[in-house]
Amino acid sequence: MSHPPFAVTVDLVLMTVADSVLSVLMQRRGEEPYVGALALPGGFVGIEETLDDAARRVLVGKAGVAAQDSAWLEQLYTFGDPQRDPRMRTVSVAYFALLPHAVLERAVTSKADLALRPVTEPGEPLAFDHAAIITTAYERLRGKLDYAPLAFSLLPDLFTLRDLQTLHQAITGTVLNKPAFRRRMLDTGWLEATGQRERDTSFRPAELYRHPS
Repeated sequence: MSHPPFAVTVDLVLMTVADSVLSVLMQRRGEEPYVGALALPGGFVGIEETLDDAARRVLVGKAGVAAQDSAWLEQLYTFGDPQRDPRMRTVSVAYFALLPHAVLERAVTSKADLALRPVTEPGEPLAFDHAAIITTAYERLRGKLDYAPLAFSLLPDLFTLRDLQTLHQAITGTVLNKPAFRRRMLDTGWLEATGQRERDTSFRPAELYRHPS
């Protein structure tokens, strides 16, 4: 029994916060289809390759993330609309990760076809169904913020509650009530007080916390 051409791909949604804006790493396509359009870093899965191995290969080879900065990738969702790729029938397994801004900035500096764009306003139409993939990742991230300690990967080792709230506001796009947010975070068990305070600040030095690993 013969079958039409069929392929499995992986696409990576790599997000960070840059200048208080939740941003995603995009790649300018150099070939058809959608030549010149922005797309998520991605690629075809090899016959002898696992999905996770393919995602790691794309992370380093196409997304420009150095091996030492390798991120934990979470499998997000499978996208399989029959019309999603004009070349052939493809199914994409999407992954997402939060990475420090410095890591993705190094990637952008190392590869001319990469750029960081705001998650909610990429500025132009995206290739394939990548706008839908990004929306799904954004909704997953917002939904997990209150029950999973994802945001700490974007913070330095020592941080203030103000830093944490600013980060959550950038991700959710909303202004959070300061007392309520701080109570909620302190009740999670995700924070460890260090007994230290900020230095070289014009404000009253705030207490520094860490996220116990």
